[in-house]
Amino acid sequence: MRVIRRRGRDDTVRERMDSPDADSAMLAKTYAQFGLVNAVVAGERAVYRDWVRPRLSPVWGTRLLDVGTGGAGLPRRLLRWAHAEGLRLEVTAIDPDARAIGWARAQPPTPGLTLLQTTSAVLADAGEHFDLVLSNHVLHHLDGQAFGALLADSERLAEFGGTVVHGDIERSRLASVGFALGTLPFASNLLRGSYIRADGLTSIRRSHTAGELAGVLPPGWRVRRAFPSRLEVVWQGDAAGRPRA
Repeated sequence: MRVIRRRGRDDTVRERMDSPDADSAMLAKTYAQFGLVNAVVAGERAVYRDWVRPRLSPVWGTRLLDVGTGGAGLPRRLLRWAHAEGLRLEVTAIDPDARAIGWARAQPPTPGLTLLQTTSAVLADAGEHFDLVLSNHVLHHLDGQAFGALLADSERLAEFGGTVVHGDIERSRLASVGFALGTLPFASNLLRGSYIRADGLTSIRRSHTAGELAGVLPPGWRVRRAFPSRLEVVWQGDAAGRPRA
């Protein structure tokens, strides 16, 4: 069983599915299984309850941007939950990876969901604005420059009273051991032929602690701990485009 043995973040390791020559069949199975894993580790229901639902209305529409959407499982579930409550939500889900967007577009269509192969920078430069900007398990993939660029893009995209929540794993020995043990019974059956287990353990090694993020975030941003072993990097703008205190 592979667990974290170093104290610091290990940004030298890479998730296998990020490789340009990743196996297409394994990628497809990984995208399909994200929903099962994220239901346990990503706190999607809590994200909906704490950040999305309070912005929704049965009368006016709310625009949400999902950055680095992968297989677009999160926006599909957010739309399903909102629709079940009679609340209006429109989601634009973006990813620069043609493989991810291609897989997502091959799935049955979801009303209210727009899938784009693009980046946050392109949308920000085009003057797009959203009520909510979310991402799930994206931050640990980024180097310092890309991390800062995403935060800057997010501020522009949500600058007029919007909210940004970038959710990610919190690195800890407990998170590594818990994921390793929790996925071990399924390694030779359900998860066989996907990148879920190996890349999940790598992701934990690449992820941050709350203290590490708090030390590098620009003014106006804060870190919030969430369950289980999750962090949320949050920014909220006022109607004039300034960060709220």
